[in-house]
Order: sequence, then structure tokens, then C-alpha cells
Amino acid sequence: MIVLTAPAIYSLMIPVVFLDIFCSLYQAVCFPVYQIPKVKRSKYLSLDRKKLSYLNFIQKLNCLYCDYANGVLAYASEIAGRTEWYWCPIKHPDNALRAHDHYDDFIEYGDGEEFPKKHRDKRLACRACESDCSSSDNV
Repeated sequence: MIVLTAPAIYSLMIPVVFLDIFCSLYQAVCFPVYQIPKVKRSKYLSLDRKKLSYLNFIQKLNCLYCDYANGVLAYASEIAGRTEWYWCPIKHPDNALRAHDHYDDFIEYGDGEEFPKKHRDKRLACRACESDCSSSDNV
């Protein structure tokens, strides 16, 4: 069974690596222009399970894969979340599942009358989140 699924599982590493590279480039180029604090990649990538002595080589390799893939996805989600927070912090009319912490503090759907002021306030809050932007306390 492992022989059949391993190529499918590990082939996903290719787009994950590209996502990592492109998200890093994206925020390096775009975030400074809009004064959005950059996401610290190191906060999302924790490749520490490979150090566990009770795991064999294959288990360590699998843990390294999951650590990296899930870390990159969380990193990319935070970059996308800050982008959304800055450009379009509007909730959806239905309860959409969101991975980033900023969504709960977005502007209510259909609040067109107050949108310009609230949008300006959200942009200022986004720019001010330098210490820990993943906390909704900064909004």
C-alpha cells in the first residue's frame, strides 16, 4: 500500500516548495510597498521532530515532510491573511471557514455605509501589527 501512495504523497512536495518560494518573494516585493509587516517564516517552520531518537529514519523523513508542508501552508495562509486584511477585510455572507486569525475582525458583509472609514482603520491596524500579527488583539 505504501508503495502505491508514497509517490502521490511526496510529489506534493514540489508545489509546496514553489509555494514557499513564491510567497516569500511576494511578501518581499509587495509588503514593503504597502507597509505591511512581513511574516516571519521561522515562526511557522518548526523542523524539530526529526531530532526524536525513538523514530526510525523513515518516520523522521515523514515527520520532516509534514513539518515542512504544514509550516509552509500556515506561513502562506498568514501572508494571504495579511493581504486580505489590508485589501479587502470584508466577511463573507455565509460562515466561510478561514485559517487566519484576522478574519473574525473583518468588516461585516453589506456594511457599505461605514466601509470607507472601517477599511481605513483596518489598514492602519494591519500596518501596526509588527510584533504579532497573528493575534486578533492587534485589530
